Amino acid sequence: MGEKKEKNEHEAVNNIRSFFNPDESKIDITTTKGFFQDLIVRMKDIDVSGMGAQLAYFFLLSFFPLLISIITLVPYLNINQEEVFNFLQTIVPAEVFLLTQGTLTELLTTQNGGGLLSIGILGTLWSASRGVNALTKTLNGAYETEPKSGLISRGLSLVFTIALVVVILIALAIPIFGYQFAYTLFNYLGVEETFANFWEMVRMFLPPVLIFIVLNLLYWVIPNTDPRLKLFSVLPGSIFSTVAWVILIYGFSFYVNNFGNYASTYGSIAGVIILMLWLYFTGMILIFGGLINASVHKRSLVKKGYKE
Repeated sequence: MGEKKEKNEHEAVNNIRSFFNPDESKIDITTTKGFFQDLIVRMKDIDVSGMGAQLAYFFLLSFFPLLISIITLVPYLNINQEEVFNFLQTIVPAEVFLLTQGTLTELLTTQNGGGLLSIGILGTLWSASRGVNALTKTLNGAYETEPKSGLISRGLSLVFTIALVVVILIALAIPIFGYQFAYTLFNYLGVEETFANFWEMVRMFLPPVLIFIVLNLLYWVIPNTDPRLKLFSVLPGSIFSTVAWVILIYGFSFYVNNFGNYASTYGSIAGVIILMLWLYFTGMILIFGGLINASVHKRSLVKKGYKE
């Protein structure tokens, strides 16, 4: 009886090991088990943790240029800079907000705010695109392909950086322009009593929707695959990354603000450490979303009869 139990336990351990350390040649990706095994193999090959750290470094180099770009454009939308800081305060931990506010104030004071459509703002956007450029290389690595030629790849990175700036500006502009437009519309329709509930829903769901749109386009356009990806084929990774990133934004901020005591450990550089952790987790989320899409793509090709 004891030997049989020991044998069953040994088989169970072997099954678990074979699941997490599969023989790639024996993986049947058309099955659910094979799909997750392929995903595990890709995670090991791409080194999600290591690449997440690399992305965090490039994201850090891009973080303040991106914010400077946004701050520079904000006055043209009649949005006060304080509203930008209030927006940041709701999505990042307190230490990161203080670091961001202080650094941005210093930079803007030194540079006199920059100039719209000037060489300065274009240079800032180009610097901010380094993070997206690093993500481009990582996503192509997930599909085991090479990125497009250098200039095209960097151009796409710049385009998606600008798209991210636009998304953030829309999220900032909605509370001002959207409120007045929606209120006027509901008043005209004679249903102004439902306006408050509607507006709260808009403010709650619009940022995730905008994030999802940008991520879906990013996952669709950037990988240099043959055959080309279809827009709807990258929905799984886009949905995962959007949900995970929203959870990270609010969950990580809540944890750091209420439970994490980084200031006592790291002192004056606590804000930098927390910002790096936040960017590190963001990088891993974006990579993992790309890996999901890569496995979905491979599964689709196998089902259609393409040779691996």
